[in-house]
Amino acid sequence: MSARATVLVIEDEPALASVLVDNLEAEGFTVRWSRDGLDGEQRWIGGSEGPPDLVVLDVMLPKLDGFELCERMRALGDDTPVLFLSARGQAEDRVRGLHVGADDYLAKPFHLPEFLLRVRAMLRRRGWRGDAGSRYAFAGIVIDFRSWTVETRSGGREALGERELGILRLLTSRAGEVVPRDDILDEVWGDDAFPSSRTVDNVVVRLRRIIEGDPSNPVHIHTVWGVGYRFTPDPETEAGAPSASTPDDTTLDDALDSDAPDANSARDLEGGGA
Repeated sequence: MSARATVLVIEDEPALASVLVDNLEAEGFTVRWSRDGLDGEQRWIGGSEGPPDLVVLDVMLPKLDGFELCERMRALGDDTPVLFLSARGQAEDRVRGLHVGADDYLAKPFHLPEFLLRVRAMLRRRGWRGDAGSRYAFAGIVIDFRSWTVETRSGGREALGERELGILRLLTSRAGEVVPRDDILDEVWGDDAFPSSRTVDNVVVRLRRIIEGDPSNPVHIHTVWGVGYRFTPDPETEAGAPSASTPDDTTLDDALDSDAPDANSARDLEGGGA
């Protein structure tokens, strides 16, 4: 991953596209511009440029409209965050955009600061941190933030969900610090979703099963009781902490294995999940 997020702007109005590109670049993003749907599709797929981290997509495009383009890419399994821009701001248009796979929808005309805030919020929910690398290695484990995978000590590879990736990125970026649950909720879920702190605990249970040799006695993701979590890249036992096999964590496992809601599926209609 480069040090800067890449944003693909697919917009056929040169004047508007120029404003968007200039301001996104001023914010520190790498920006590509395409002026029609078919060219946008090719640049979205990536080729030699590599895929973008976020797509800003106009609805009314030559050759292939934005709705159909987004629908095509989602059918291929692409989950790149999409922000629709359109002069068609009626409720039915917004619903259609979200239905075909958009993460957010902004009606024209719009305020540029709001546009930039939405772009940053979508990338934040995705787990993006511009100052972080694409891989993080510790204790024989490698987290690949680009491919959403963890290479385990045994040589296996485990896929990560969106929330798992976001929590790992946050904890590793603040290694050694106590990260409160509220910080995790704000950074990983954002302001549009309303999960409980219990949701964070459920995701941590899954992460421990992936990276800890003994999930019931974690040496990397430590619970700070009543506050949140602390990550240590070097193995460290928790002195005096309640065992992870106490009834409280047993309840977490039981809830996770039964009908507890999947934290990765919690999305707000307008902009959740990023």
